[in-house]
Amino acid sequence: MKKILYNCRKSITLILKLLLYVVLMGIFFGFMSIHNPQIVAISRTAAVTAVTFVVCGLLLMNIYGRYDIGQRKSKPIIYSLTLSAVFTDIITFLMLIIMNTNEANNQEFLGEDLLLLLPVVILQVLVTVLFTYGGHAIYFSFTDPEKCLVITDGGDSLGDLRRGIGKYKKQYQVVNTISFQDPLILDEIRLVDTVFLHNVPDQRKTELVGFCYQNMKNVYYTPEIVDIVNLHSHLALLDDVSVVAAQVKDLSIEQRIVKRLMDIVVSLAGLLLLSPVLLICALAVKLGDNGSVMFKQNRVTKGGRIFTIYKFRTMVEDADQHLVTDHDSRITKAGGFLRKYRLDELPQLFNILKGDMSLVGPRPEMTEYVYVYSEALPEFLYRHRVKAGLTGYAQIMGKYNTSSKDKLVMDLMYIENFSLWNDVKIIFQTILVILRASDSTEAFDAKEEARRRGDTNE
Repeated sequence: MKKILYNCRKSITLILKLLLYVVLMGIFFGFMSIHNPQIVAISRTAAVTAVTFVVCGLLLMNIYGRYDIGQRKSKPIIYSLTLSAVFTDIITFLMLIIMNTNEANNQEFLGEDLLLLLPVVILQVLVTVLFTYGGHAIYFSFTDPEKCLVITDGGDSLGDLRRGIGKYKKQYQVVNTISFQDPLILDEIRLVDTVFLHNVPDQRKTELVGFCYQNMKNVYYTPEIVDIVNLHSHLALLDDVSVVAAQVKDLSIEQRIVKRLMDIVVSLAGLLLLSPVLLICALAVKLGDNGSVMFKQNRVTKGGRIFTIYKFRTMVEDADQHLVTDHDSRITKAGGFLRKYRLDELPQLFNILKGDMSLVGPRPEMTEYVYVYSEALPEFLYRHRVKAGLTGYAQIMGKYNTSSKDKLVMDLMYIENFSLWNDVKIIFQTILVILRASDSTEAFDAKEEARRRGDTNE
């Protein structure tokens, strides 16, 4: 029976997903029909409202993430679906107001309708939590963790990989870790379901990936630059010869113009709408220790150009400039709060308006670290092909203490897969990062910081 359910897991997941979406939609329509009975009858208002809800829901779930039980952890799914549902409710509610304020319906907006949004959201959150934890319970009742083998060169970052896998105990179970030079490596691969390749030399990696493919084994490996380039490649035919085409990726003139216009409009609107927040943050920093409000520092952007970045000061005056560590004594009380919710980054809207930065792009690095990182990772300079950004893949998928190589991979993924729609998705996903502040702002420990600076005095 368990095997049958496992083979039908995709169908079971699809049924749960459709049921959840129908229930979320039913909650909205059920409450809104109290004062708008026409939306549950055959009418133009009902049709337009339903189409709006479905289209907005699909678009927002494409941005934030779907009901991916078995693939993602419960909390990220709940956060994603909750934000999608809230924005969908608001947009659909506004459309309902527009449909109601016309002569045909002879109605005007009722204040009671707005109050109904609160129970709608609360009930949708409860249903989402129930379906997520319940869905995971059902899914993992017939799905065992994949038996995994880690093949490695034994490098320093192996602990990061093991830590990452360890957070998904229901999905993966590491049964062994061996060197890529182990003579029994092929026999070990045959015994597991999934293989993780960590910093394995290219030639050996190619051989092992081929063997895993031949033996129907899932395979994950840490990417190199060639892997990032291949993400954007496509199959091309030269007469009857097959080649992989990896063409140089650059923004077109039209994309540059639209991206810059979006930067200007959003940064200007952000400064106007968030002006009360900016004022409160400035007062909090000033009253905290009577020091300067703004922190200025030289950073590097497109083409290696150096500019001055603006941030709210979160550390004591004249603090040593090195990466933040756990329980860092340099961070002020107000600064800790600002950093947790990324509010210290808001003054960079002025940098975006000036043209030093963009809304989306690789984070601008400190000048001294550019040299350090490029010495260890020559590909680091590829980040300067585009303008530095306020947010990006490294900010929504990584953490403060994510390794420099992993952040570089994320930044190059953004550059190689650039699209304006992708920028919009990243901007919306940044909201989710802010709400999950404790996860995204995790700091380096003292030993890691010392290692990154090449400091032998720990």
